[in-house]
Amino acid sequence: MLRSVRALCLIGLLFWQPFAFAALFADNVVSAIAVSQLPPEAQSTLQLIKQGGPFPYPRDGIVFGNREKFLPGQAHGYYREYTVKTPGVRHRGARRIVCGVVPECYYSADHYQSFFRIEE
Repeated sequence: MLRSVRALCLIGLLFWQPFAFAALFADNVVSAIAVSQLPPEAQSTLQLIKQGGPFPYPRDGIVFGNREKFLPGQAHGYYREYTVKTPGVRHRGARRIVCGVVPECYYSADHYQSFFRIEE
């Protein structure tokens, strides 16, 4: 479905239809979420990020590659990822906060399948 939409958008670009260009990148749109709407564990992780740690997971603070290009394009190494504790799970779980230069942070509840820009 997504491929056929993109193909139609490319055809539309050939005929100078402005809506086609925006639709081509519609799957990369990131919605916003207020800090108060985040789960309590994400709010705690965000506070740790602002404080500079200490972080409970050894992989917290590693480079996030943004390979899927869901976040705005930046140089490699710009984004860092942090684990958001998931109650009832013994491993890191799927929840993350990814930050560029704080306060530019994003929340993912589904291991990078979708993101919400965290609004202060």
